[in-house]
Amino acid sequence: MKLYRTFSGPVIEEEGRFYSMRNAGSWDHLITRDDLSTYLRNAISSLAPEENLDGRVEAPIESQEVWAAGVTYYRSREARKEESKSAGGGDFYHRVYEADRPELFFKATPHRVVGPGGMVKLRDDASWTVPEPELALLVTPNGKTTGYTIGNDMSSRDIEGENPLYLPQAKVYDRSCALGPCVLVSESPLPPSTEIRLEIFREGKEEFSGGTSLEAMKRTPASLVEYLYRNNSFPHGCYLLTGTGIVPPDSFTLENGDEIRITITGIGTLINRVG
Repeated sequence: MKLYRTFSGPVIEEEGRFYSMRNAGSWDHLITRDDLSTYLRNAISSLAPEENLDGRVEAPIESQEVWAAGVTYYRSREARKEESKSAGGGDFYHRVYEADRPELFFKATPHRVVGPGGMVKLRDDASWTVPEPELALLVTPNGKTTGYTIGNDMSSRDIEGENPLYLPQAKVYDRSCALGPCVLVSESPLPPSTEIRLEIFREGKEEFSGGTSLEAMKRTPASLVEYLYRNNSFPHGCYLLTGTGIVPPDSFTLENGDEIRITITGIGTLINRVG
């Protein structure tokens, strides 16, 4: 079951049929429910199905913070070691990859997030920027994971590589994050075989593509949530990006006009342009 945030209100998709929830109240009120899956299934029973998705699809976020986990895939560890070795930070990423405690960092407030079809941005003072395709968890105020969406953690690799202490500047800026196109609502964790794929097009031609699966993650989503919620509260719930296992080669950087497509099995495809 999928849940969309549209201009006209929440919309449920079930088996190819759409159910508008115009009277459901605020997005915040809806997605902070621990019983979200049960609530939506009960709601469908009293709603008439529609053939099409009603309204423009927006980012599935209202008041939620977006956080992120780093170095959860071996590929990410190697890329970040390489980009920061001249600054003496290469060993940091090996240590965090092997440590019990994960790397967790703040990524975005809602106004810095764009939805499907939105424009992500390159920092003006960065010369090496890549998208990071990630599974994003929807987590309630009580720490329960009730859904999954697609996240794009835009990253300025040259800024972070200059000094690991510059991580917030490399990661957090306007339009540095994209979420969508929907929330896959599920009581069960996604299977390890779930695939993540990244495609980047420039002037209509494929410039880069790559793929991975959740089984390549060193850490479990549940363990990341447990650490994030230690001594931390989220009154409106939050989204947690779980790290990337797809990193373009060091010779690649995004350019204005590029199209980024991130696909995760069972959720769909998040498409954004750079500009």
